[in-house]
Amino acid sequence: MIIQLVTPAAATSLVAVASATTIAAMKHHRRVLLVAAPSAADPRLARQRQQLNDWREGAAERDLTLVEVVGDHVEGAAEPASALRRNWRLPARDFQVVLIGKDGNAALRRAEPLSADTIRETIDAMPMRRAGLR
Repeated sequence: MIIQLVTPAAATSLVAVASATTIAAMKHHRRVLLVAAPSAADPRLARQRQQLNDWREGAAERDLTLVEVVGDHVEGAAEPASALRRNWRLPARDFQVVLIGKDGNAALRRAEPLSADTIRETIDAMPMRRAGLR
């Protein structure tokens, strides 16, 4: 499985080109930042994308893949929006961010954009990350 980070023309966000890859298939290989927004016009989505754009190298170094659920559209994973919203308890009409560890569990859940520092500190405290640094 090859995951490549790109910048889509429509938005300057860090996303994974993994159209045939599910979040479950990323388990043990990737950490996932799951970002849900009711629409592309949500200002919190823009702020979250900016945080990630400013932190590209750090995100790549930490095996972080961005999966966005915007309305009924999914970018970065193969699951439909309805399945992701149901499986990860994502509200359809509100913003939410879930950081999923390589173990497949939600490590952090917020209703506001996460700063790059918060994401970095959370990932760096994870047991798999600490073990990988040794």
